[in-house]
Parts: sequence; structure tokens; C-alpha cells
Amino acid sequence: MTGSHVGRGGGWYRFRDTWVLPASPKAVFDAVVDLAAYPLWWRDVRSVSQVDEDTAELVCRSRLPYALTVRMHRVRQDEDEGRVRVLLTGDLEGSLAGSLTPADGGTRLEITQEVEARKPLLRKLDRVARPVFRINHALMMRRGQHGLQGYLGASAG
Repeated sequence: MTGSHVGRGGGWYRFRDTWVLPASPKAVFDAVVDLAAYPLWWRDVRSVSQVDEDTAELVCRSRLPYALTVRMHRVRQDEDEGRVRVLLTGDLEGSLAGSLTPADGGTRLEITQEVEARKPLLRKLDRVARPVFRINHALMMRRGQHGLQGYLGASAG
């Protein structure tokens, strides 16, 4: 996993992460768009509730003592192009996009998140806790990558 975490200040964050996964682009795409299955492989995603055909609400909690509730609304899901994009509302507002390409017998998943923290606690602590929030995000993404690798391996076997 690689990642860069650049903040614009004032609760704005931009995260870029790369996951290289030992599975076909189709298998990775299918797993990434199946939000209901996230709690099976990503321990930081505590629950997923379907709101409507294009919207789900996720509750996420990592090691820090707070949970984030985020609604993800699908705006793009193109398997042929290997692209997904959702708009985020709730404790984080902004967008999350994924791009999948074949790589060394597997798949490279580029993830870009541009979000503003809306949860009052995060906004209040942003100035002093921003480095901790960035580290927390990086660790959460690493757990997600490892969880997805295991899930994809288990589904292939």
C-alpha cells in the first residue's frame, strides 16, 4: 500500500492510496461494489445499511474512540472501465473514487478520497489532531487492503 495524505486545512482532507491485490480486476470490482459484504473483510466497517438502490450507510470505527457514520451514494459504477465513484455525506462529506487496472497478474486499485470532516469532534480537534487522523486513516486503509486480500483469496478457494 502506498498513500499520500494532503490536507487543505479546516477539516478538509485528500487521501490517495494504492492497493495491489492478487485477484482479477473483475473479482476486485465485484468485492469493492458489494458494500454489504464490507464488514466480512474490513473490521473497521462495523455495519452497512442499504438506504436505497444507490445509497448505503456505513458505520466505521477504527482504533480511535469515535465512530463515523457516512452515507455513500453511487454516482458511477463502470466495470468495463474499472471505475467507481461515490458521494459521501454525514460525518464526512465529499467523494471517494476508485480506479482498477490489471497489474502483474492481479489488480491495482487506486483510491482517492476528498472529504471534509463534518463530525463536530473532528472539526474541533482538526488543528491539533490532524497528524493522528492521517495515521489512523493510513492504518485503517492498510487493514482494509489486508482484509480484502484475505477475502478475495477465500472466495477464490
